Amino acid sequence: MKSFTHLLSFRTRGRGFLEFTSDVQGLVQKAGVENGLVAIHLQHTSASLLIQENADPEVRADFERYFARLVGDGDPLFRHDSEGPDDMPAHIRTALTAVNLTIPILNGRMALGTWQGIYLWEHRHDAHTRKVAVAILGA
Repeated sequence: MKSFTHLLSFRTRGRGFLEFTSDVQGLVQKAGVENGLVAIHLQHTSASLLIQENADPEVRADFERYFARLVGDGDPLFRHDSEGPDDMPAHIRTALTAVNLTIPILNGRMALGTWQGIYLWEHRHDAHTRKVAVAILGA
């Protein structure tokens, strides 16, 4: 059984999606695991991880529009706004999505579908540096 861990760091451009599928696949290849699992964990509470379509950018734009309606910035309901009107909405968006992903590895590649990509979804308006821990286990 092989075990490999790595910490990735990404600088976001503010609210939106950043695909990093190829970064994780590169780590899978570096680890030399043919069959196993890759676990991905985002070390933040105002961004999230998604596996989502990577062909049509309108899918990601629709996500942004939907979440803007669902959890709007500056809602007077929220008291936690020490970092601005997008502070608490970012935390809620994270709670509604995920900060962990687990993907099987088959024949040296992540078992993602044809149009699936791994995304970091930044929920804050300002750019941030985000850390993603990756653990790969297998044979």
